[in-house]
Amino acid sequence: MDWSFGLLSEFERLVLRRLAVFVGHFSIEAALAIVTSPTVDEALVFGAIDSLVAKSMVAARPAGATMRYRLLDTTRAHVLQFDSQDAELTDLASRHATYCLRWLEETGAEWPTLSSAAQRSLHLAGLANVRAALEWCFGRNGDARLGIRLAAAAAPVFLSMSLLTECHRWTAQAVLALDDTTRGGRDEMLLQAALGVSLMFTRGGRDAAHVALNRSFSIAEERGDALDQIQVLGPLQMFHLRTGDFRTALTYAERCFAVADALEDSVSTTLAHSLMGISLHLKGELGRAQTSLAAALRYGPNSGRTTTNYLGFDGRILAGAILARTLWLQGHPDRAVERALLTIKDAEILNHPLTLSIALVWAVSVFIWVGDLDRADEHIDRLFLRAEPHSLGPYLALGRGFKGELAIRRGDAEKGIESLQRSLAELHAAPYELLTTPLNIALVQGLAATGRLTEALALLDDTILSVEANGDLCYMPELLRVKGSLVLASLRSGTNKPETYFRRSLEMSQGQGACGWELRAAIDLATLLIDRREHETARAHLQPRFERFVEGLDTADLKSAARLLATQSWFGSATTPLSEARLVGQKHWKTSEQI
Repeated sequence: MDWSFGLLSEFERLVLRRLAVFVGHFSIEAALAIVTSPTVDEALVFGAIDSLVAKSMVAARPAGATMRYRLLDTTRAHVLQFDSQDAELTDLASRHATYCLRWLEETGAEWPTLSSAAQRSLHLAGLANVRAALEWCFGRNGDARLGIRLAAAAAPVFLSMSLLTECHRWTAQAVLALDDTTRGGRDEMLLQAALGVSLMFTRGGRDAAHVALNRSFSIAEERGDALDQIQVLGPLQMFHLRTGDFRTALTYAERCFAVADALEDSVSTTLAHSLMGISLHLKGELGRAQTSLAAALRYGPNSGRTTTNYLGFDGRILAGAILARTLWLQGHPDRAVERALLTIKDAEILNHPLTLSIALVWAVSVFIWVGDLDRADEHIDRLFLRAEPHSLGPYLALGRGFKGELAIRRGDAEKGIESLQRSLAELHAAPYELLTTPLNIALVQGLAATGRLTEALALLDDTILSVEANGDLCYMPELLRVKGSLVLASLRSGTNKPETYFRRSLEMSQGQGACGWELRAAIDLATLLIDRREHETARAHLQPRFERFVEGLDTADLKSAARLLATQSWFGSATTPLSEARLVGQKHWKTSEQI
């Protein structure tokens, strides 16, 4: 190597020394930005680089219509071992960081639309240089003010690539570096928003995430920019959803919708409809939820942009995932599964791990609801594969909770209870409460299956109080139905008490338009009425609700209803044994997918 360097001209050594600032590949434009100066023109640099390529000091390869260059590792290591003047090193590092900032500002809008590995490879090489520049900016002899600008420009890119831990690292450092001259501007707004989002998805809804998001929104309001406001309102709404404050989340969704309505921007419209849809879904307003979610899907494809660069995921995918659940609740199980699978496919095309994890989480609940436990199991495993490399802690805990629910459905209640209790403890600690209500229902089922009815009833009562306080009322019909079944099994109350809960579940299901919950309540009520020899009344409750379904006849709940309708007990003979009807009801209690 020393012999090879001896063949270089002094100018070639100078160029090589300056090019060593790059990590990995670089373009000729990047090289010119670093190497040229008032005394070094572009023509000399072009000639020197061609000569270095010919002497195998610099490698070159085509990348589309352009060339990409990189120093061989041995060459770069040899160059870096020689000491340069501190002033020269500082100047090179500052040039490098300035170039990276300009490159991010020019290419940042493209990142969310890059879906293939080939498209992203060139950008990822550039991102390696951004990391190196950030290291220098926040280092001992760096330029923190330049680092703040660079981190603010890099944050949306980190979010769009699901590099959440890296986003947290650099935005946190940049926020700490803010001073009186840099605090309160657009850079801080972007930094605080990205810090809040990255904290929220990797560690749950901790106070630090809330503080960061609130700070970002206060700056956005002061600036008076509607687009800035909507880009922070989205993360704020998601924060309150994830921490279980569903009523507050709805108010943010409404504010987001109002701001978006004044903008002619399809991405903002998609975001507003998506966030409104999930809030209405959780509130139990299924008709309005379906309208908003369908609108989000309708607007989404008209734009090449997405919400990933500030929300951390694609809002259109969230809309599709929640629409699948809404369809099941409204009595369309086949369409629900079809929508869930299509949403996963769309998320895979985006090649964005957080977005795909979101699609998988919500799809699993649909698969469990229809009783397709094998498909649910398969997609939970896929969730683990996506969430673990990106440190998506709450999603990993959710996956373990779903595994516990599947264990209970398959007859291993003790194992399922243990998994669910660990999962819920992790989620509460995060906190991540977006799906703890359905996991609590699953745990109640496991406790009941092992005869721990007192614990089951206590947990169920606590969950009902939580739902009433926090506002995820879409689960209330199912909670009331399960309460009726537990009271019936505990033999603590008169015979009218379980029936009261079943009827309340029916009424609330009807009010929400939740045909999925309504059928389950009708099955349990019909089973109870058969036990009392009230066969015609039982049929009057169950048969019209069963016949309302025109699809999904091979799903768990519809099979249970069909078996119950087919039993001989319907004919009302006083001598007809009730064991078959009771068996059907018990089987429904054990296998109906309560999420």
